[in-house]
Amino acid sequence: MVEFVCMTEMDTSILPEMNLLMLIHRYFMHLGRLVFMMVLLAAGCFLPAAVAAQADTVNPATHQLLVSALRPGLRQYLVYFQNPKTPKKLSYFWYWMRDISFEKSNNEKVIAIRQHWLGSDTNSYRSVYSLNSADDFEPLYHLESVSGKTNAYNWTAAAITGDDTVEGNARKGFRLDFTTPNFNWNLDIETFEMLPLAKGKSFAINFYDAGLEPPQYVVYTVTGSEIITTLNNEKVDCWKLYTEGKAPGGAVYSETYWISKKEHEFLKEEDAFNGGFRYKIKLPGATPDILKRFN
Repeated sequence: MVEFVCMTEMDTSILPEMNLLMLIHRYFMHLGRLVFMMVLLAAGCFLPAAVAAQADTVNPATHQLLVSALRPGLRQYLVYFQNPKTPKKLSYFWYWMRDISFEKSNNEKVIAIRQHWLGSDTNSYRSVYSLNSADDFEPLYHLESVSGKTNAYNWTAAAITGDDTVEGNARKGFRLDFTTPNFNWNLDIETFEMLPLAKGKSFAINFYDAGLEPPQYVVYTVTGSEIITTLNNEKVDCWKLYTEGKAPGGAVYSETYWISKKEHEFLKEEDAFNGGFRYKIKLPGATPDILKRFN
């Protein structure tokens, strides 16, 4: 018998439709999987234990990530949803900005990632600041601001604690001890870009969403290759990274990521769940840095 480990669970059926946009925004980051939370879908993330046993274990202690593959600079993504039952309409757009830089903090080389998520109203805006070790991408610090609420954490291999030096930190008294070091699930895109992808490989990644339930391993498998077309009709050979699971009610979800073989570049994502789809597309480098144009 295959055993499943429940990662997240929620029920959206009791929530008014007018609050759905904020619901999706909040739970995507705080529960880690936006694919589980469309209207009327009670969802959660399950991983088959038998599959996990066959995958390479990935956490900061195993030093599996190719940190040198991570490139500095601004990346921008368009995120949107499609319900095939409602033609002539797309739903719930987000514009993501993720800026990566290599810096020093407390005399330690770190990777700093600054994020801005913009939607159709100010309630959907999110800013995130994360620090990670430049050696193994181990999380060191995480601060996020959502709807005027600040959550700030100090992060080590042994524990995560609320930062008591940040004024108004809603997670000031939070603490969770770890048995194994983990990666910041908020930075899954960057983590995927550093995986040593190859034909037939599977990875059990120890991810954690700051401030929530204890970390859990999630299995991702390279299912093959595909050549996709980008700007100027350029053909880019990509690995396809895949994960899937089943919600408590039996609904199946899947997520597929296209990551270029040559540059380790996350180019797109497609998720399927409950008859709907979510897309995440990396925008070209010529896309303007819109933050500079806000007053």
